Amino acid sequence: MSELLALGISHKTAPLELRERLAVTEGRAAGVIRGLVEAPEVHEAAAISTCNRTELYMVAPDSVAAESLALGVLAREAEIRPTELVGHLYSLRAADAAAHLFRVTAGLDSMIIGEAEVQGQVKRAYELALVEGATGPILNRLFRGALAAGKRARSETGISEKGLSVPSVAVELAQRALGDLSSRLVLVVGAGETAELTARALAARGVEPAFIANRRYDRAIGLAQRFGGRAVRFEELPAQMEHADIVVASTSSPHHVIEREALAEVMTAREGRPLLLIDLAVPRDIHPDCRDLDGVSLHDMDDLQTLVERNASGREAEARRAETVLRSELGRFERWLASQDVAPTVASLRERAAEVVDRVLAENESRWEALSQADRERMQAMARAIASRLLHEPTLRLKRSSGEDDAYVYVHALRELFGLDARSAPLEARDAEVHPLRAPRRRKRPAS
Repeated sequence: MSELLALGISHKTAPLELRERLAVTEGRAAGVIRGLVEAPEVHEAAAISTCNRTELYMVAPDSVAAESLALGVLAREAEIRPTELVGHLYSLRAADAAAHLFRVTAGLDSMIIGEAEVQGQVKRAYELALVEGATGPILNRLFRGALAAGKRARSETGISEKGLSVPSVAVELAQRALGDLSSRLVLVVGAGETAELTARALAARGVEPAFIANRRYDRAIGLAQRFGGRAVRFEELPAQMEHADIVVASTSSPHHVIEREALAEVMTAREGRPLLLIDLAVPRDIHPDCRDLDGVSLHDMDDLQTLVERNASGREAEARRAETVLRSELGRFERWLASQDVAPTVASLRERAAEVVDRVLAENESRWEALSQADRERMQAMARAIASRLLHEPTLRLKRSSGEDDAYVYVHALRELFGLDARSAPLEARDAEVHPLRAPRRRKRPAS
């Protein structure tokens, strides 16, 4: 039976330095998921990469083997040893993996509770996996369910009220640092979704920014027309920075677009006037060493997280309401998933029973020397009948539960109790699996 698996890092488990090394552009994400599904360990795969997380979702016949494969893929992307990743990775399986994606899509696992951008990011990740032919029935149902749940959570609760986003928090940070922004010159480097949200937050404060796109100048022109600013070509960035008060960078470049040496020349030309830099990109657009220059104030995503945490309390009640919505939607997915497992589980259970009967008969073969062939056949038939009758009621209950809330519980209880997923270990002594990224669970001692 295949199992759902999620492996990833986020702002909750890894510093920015590591997150930016694991950030994958759309082109790299396509290569990652192709590499996963081309391996026998993984049947379906999708990759989500945002400024605060990189996650792989997989469906695999052997979750341990798939996890090992995915760990190697992520380590190669980051160009580090797998052991350096282990302490920052989280690994989730089955219902836990599904619940996590539902929370991610609804914005409940984001730096800013209820942020709207993540819904679109998950949708684009799913669409990319579809285009690459990397999804199948389980991931298709999972992602569609998560997107529906995220939309419902936002429409039925107040988690998205006030339109808070990472860019809006960045603008708030700038206002706290410089006061009224309406007379400030702001450069927005980038022309994607984050740049657009930044422009919207600035426009709300009466700012008409200048837009600089490092690849698509036409996109910068479009943003300038919509928000009353102006478009500037990328090669003019150093000259524009000599006059700017604030620079907000949010490109998708894999490399820094503002280096320390170039910024040092800009600061010399500014003759001591301070410059506020806010880097919303992962990987970072602005070299972190720029913060060492006199007159430069540089803030990145980790700095914004500190500000967000101070203002998080207002949405906690709405987040709890959203969790209720998600549980309802998650239940639908779990019931569907369990219904897919019922028939294979029944077959596996009966195969296991036949295996036990054959083993016991073989072990006692030497004791039946005096039995006639007819009695031997009657003995074998009786043993198989006993096993069949013992399994009759569990089988009926399992089939009746298909599509109901209890199906998930029954399926996974039977597979666990009868060891139906322990393929290779002998019946008489199956070794306990130790999760490679987590310590084994300790058994609770019975109360005295």
